[in-house]
Amino acid sequence: MSRAFTKEIDDQPPSPAPEKPISFARNLVTPQGARMIEAAVASLEERLRRSVSAEERPALKRELNYWHARHASMEIVAYVENPTAVRFGTVATVIRAGGKRQDLTIVGEDEADPKAGKIAWTSPLATAIEGAGPGEEIEFELPARSEAITIEAIRSAAE
Repeated sequence: MSRAFTKEIDDQPPSPAPEKPISFARNLVTPQGARMIEAAVASLEERLRRSVSAEERPALKRELNYWHARHASMEIVAYVENPTAVRFGTVATVIRAGGKRQDLTIVGEDEADPKAGKIAWTSPLATAIEGAGPGEEIEFELPARSEAITIEAIRSAAE
């Protein structure tokens, strides 16, 4: 193919990847979440101090920018001893459809790990059970149906 049929833009290097998006919600974190964010910053700063390839450097800088922003905006929420209602930093033992018992820990967005039972305080499920006490039944609205969830017990998520 002749060069006459190529666009000037084809000769330009690819544009850099966009910054990692940051949530607009308040950056509430547990004390453990604060330590996780601080460790992420320290680890990325150390990796950048070491000699890294030119290809790896922009991705590490983007990741570090994200964690610096999260560190700067974090609001550490202390654990509550003997909670009486589901709130940030608590573990709620719930009974879901079919009698399935599950422990749900309400944590910050960066701490969330649904497979481990850690759900972000901004998630629909956390929002649905927030403020509920032991013995209360909540109707959790799912896209196609609703599910009854009973709060069996609540405890602090303190380590």
